[in-house]
Amino acid sequence: MQWTGLNELREKYLSFFESKGHLRLDSFPLVPKNDPSLLLINSGMAPMKKWFLAQEEPPRHRVTTCQKCIRTPDIERVGITARHGTFFEMLGNFSFQDYFKEEVIPWAWEFLTSDEWMAIPKDRLHISVYEEDDEAYDIWTKKVGIAPDHMVRLGKEDNFWEHGSGPCGPCSEIYYDRGEKYGCGKPGCTVGCECDRYIEVWNNVFSQFDNDGHGHYSELKQKNIDTGMGLERLAVVVQDVDSLFTVDTNKALLDRVCALSNKEYQKDHETDVSLRIVTDHIKSCTFMISDGIMPSNEGRGYVLRRLLRRAARHGRKLGIEGKFLAELSKTVIELSKDGYPELEEKQSMIFKVLTEEEDKFNKTIDQGLAILAEMEDAMAAAGEKTLS
Repeated sequence: MQWTGLNELREKYLSFFESKGHLRLDSFPLVPKNDPSLLLINSGMAPMKKWFLAQEEPPRHRVTTCQKCIRTPDIERVGITARHGTFFEMLGNFSFQDYFKEEVIPWAWEFLTSDEWMAIPKDRLHISVYEEDDEAYDIWTKKVGIAPDHMVRLGKEDNFWEHGSGPCGPCSEIYYDRGEKYGCGKPGCTVGCECDRYIEVWNNVFSQFDNDGHGHYSELKQKNIDTGMGLERLAVVVQDVDSLFTVDTNKALLDRVCALSNKEYQKDHETDVSLRIVTDHIKSCTFMISDGIMPSNEGRGYVLRRLLRRAARHGRKLGIEGKFLAELSKTVIELSKDGYPELEEKQSMIFKVLTEEEDKFNKTIDQGLAILAEMEDAMAAAGEKTLS
């Protein structure tokens, strides 16, 4: 396994699936098009729903993308752990009524393990399948040659993808064993354990059923493949680092935050929390603004404002003086412009929005601190120590 930078990994994956007859598409914008069910694009397949449902004709029936994504349900966990983030890139290869399990399973194995591509040691990889999916199990064991002790069958909660009514199906995930030092040490620790030893790097969803919404499943005539693989997770594996924050591009951004704040990473827990929050959030904000999202008090504009102000507040906690978000955004753009040229094209607008919003927030904080100081003075004059 050879160390590979994140930007090179992205290119390798897309090139591999181009060699398998896939059309490479640019990432779709973070703002969903004609889809009121989503606030922001949060997965690789989300912009392609109509192609999966055969409601529109795709440009080709084999497509590959690296999709920029924002997820905020875990926003309060970002920073506290080293594995939660709001921005990530999702690699995907998709079949719209074209190939199915027989093709996609061997391709996944080829990309991860062949010397020409990732050369990940085969004995470090483990496979999960849905407990009733004998077809996928047989392809893995008989066609690819995976030993049964590296296979695990999991239930619906883990290995069956569905979201209400509509197309759904079993999935098969590939896990990388990071070694005992990341494990919990408990007997029977294996794939599916909550510890950090086994990291999921690839998920093949076999969309083969239609759910009527009442738990009744019928076989789809036109089956689809939806493959998702987190680019940062793959980078954690091939770069042999602890977390997404120590992947090369994120580490370079985090180092810039450290330089601005004159702080060192992994010396103090509270400092690390703030460093990770600023690193993650400035990336999300930069990409959101580049796609035309503006700070506001509702909808996706509120998500942006919340992330932006959270980054500004933690910058203050780190001791960064004055405005700094636009300065950090320059690093985000420099690190990501090869994959997302729109960042460089729109950098003037990005810097302007960040600076104006940071100005507003700083004034709000300063006004609040002045009011608090007046209250503290009044308390002291009255000989009191408690603020109502």
